[in-house]
Amino acid sequence: MVGAVATSSLSALSGAPVLAHVVRGGFVESVHRGVAVGTAPGGDIDFALGDVTSPCFPRSSNKPLQTLAMLRSGLALVEPKLVALASASHSGEQFHLDGVRAILASAGLTEDDLQNTPDLPYDDQARTEWLRAGYDATSITQNCSGKHAAMLATCVAAGWDTKTYRDPQHPLQQAMATTIAELAQEQIAAVAVDGCGAPVMAISPAGLARAFGAIAAAAPGTHEATVRDAIRAHPEYLGGTRRDVTKLIQGVDGLIAKDGAEAVYAVGLPDGRGLVVKIADGAQRARPVVMAELLRRAGVTGVAVDELGHADVLGHGVPVGAIAAVIP
Repeated sequence: MVGAVATSSLSALSGAPVLAHVVRGGFVESVHRGVAVGTAPGGDIDFALGDVTSPCFPRSSNKPLQTLAMLRSGLALVEPKLVALASASHSGEQFHLDGVRAILASAGLTEDDLQNTPDLPYDDQARTEWLRAGYDATSITQNCSGKHAAMLATCVAAGWDTKTYRDPQHPLQQAMATTIAELAQEQIAAVAVDGCGAPVMAISPAGLARAFGAIAAAAPGTHEATVRDAIRAHPEYLGGTRRDVTKLIQGVDGLIAKDGAEAVYAVGLPDGRGLVVKIADGAQRARPVVMAELLRRAGVTGVAVDELGHADVLGHGVPVGAIAAVIP
C-alpha cells in the first residue's frame, strides 16, 4: 500500500500542469507545476487542475484540523488567541512565545516538556533579535511550538501519557487521524514524520479543501466554529505580523487560511467552499500567486487578494518582471 501511494503521488506531481511562470524582462525564465482544486459546499469537487484526488502531505495546513481534534479530546483554552496559536506555524515573535508558555502553564507544564525540533524564529526580524540577545535554537522558538504545547495540554486533559505524544499510535495522534479523515471525507493515505517531529498525515488536495470549507462554514457553538472564530479573530497568532496568510485572513471577511511547507495553501470560505494549491516542486514563491488567482476566479477580490498575488522578480534591486499565475 505504501508503494502504491508513493507511485500515485509521484504521478500526480510529475504530471501536474504548469500553474505559474517566472517572467524576467518579458522572458519566461522558470515555470512551476502544481495541482489546485476548489470544492463546493458539502465537498463535491467544483474544479480541478491536475490530479487532486491523489494524496499529498498538507504539512502545516493540517494544523486547524489537528486543533479541532484536540478540542474534541478535551483541550480547554480560555483565550481564542491561544486556539489560533495551537493551529499556527508562528513567526517566533515575542507574543507567540508568551502564548506558548501560557498554553503550557495552563496544563502545569514548561518548555522542557516540548519535544518539537529546536529551531530559530521563522521571521527574519524576530530571528535577528533572538540571535542578538545571545540565544540559540530552541523548541519554543520553532514555528510549531504552539501545536506541540497544545498537544501536551490535550494529553494532560485527557489523562494520556505526555512522553510519547508524538508516537503515531498514541491516542492523541489516533484522534487526529480520525478527525482529519472525517473532515476530508477520505482515509489517511500515509503517515510520516513532519519537520517538527510530530506525525504528518497524507490526504488529497480535494480532501483538504473539503475540510477547510467545513470549518469555515461551521455552525455556531461547535468545536469547528471555535477553531474558525479563533483564526478569524487572531490571524497574527496563526502566522505573524509580517506573513501573507495573516494579511489574507485580515483582508477577506469570513475567510480562513493556512499555509504549509512544500508550498501548500488551503483556504476555506464562509459559504463552505474550499480552495487548495500544492506546488509540485515545493517552491513557496509560486504558492500565494496561484492562490490569489484561484480566489479571484471564485469571486473573492480586494486589496488583500491583489497583494497576495503580487510578486516581483528583481534585477539589480528593482522589479524587472513578476511571478504570474497561468491557470487555464
